[in-house]
Amino acid sequence: MSYLLLIVEPVGQRAQRTPEEGREAYAQMVRYAEGLKARGLLTQAESLKSESEGVRLQIRDGERSLVDGPYAEAKEMIGGFFLLTCDSREEALALAAECPAAQWATVEVRELGPCFM
Repeated sequence: MSYLLLIVEPVGQRAQRTPEEGREAYAQMVRYAEGLKARGLLTQAESLKSESEGVRLQIRDGERSLVDGPYAEAKEMIGGFFLLTCDSREEALALAAECPAAQWATVEVRELGPCFM
């Protein structure tokens, strides 16, 4: 089964870190990804740039609307993800508990599957 670990960070958290703290947090996440890969569990992992560099798109009644970040109503942002192949939800939760980001963000665990279920 495939599970996605979404790293959900408070908006502005990255800006509160010193450059050294930011590099250390990133290094911890890289080590975590390398460990998952060595165990044969990691399919893909990526970090995402700040929400201030993102854009939201909607199409309503045929009209396209774009909203550049940062988003005033947002309290959290997706900071990155890990796509895993594991045997169960319990295993995915155990792997999420090992993620360093669980100490400073929320790790949302989602199983991949059709959106109509």
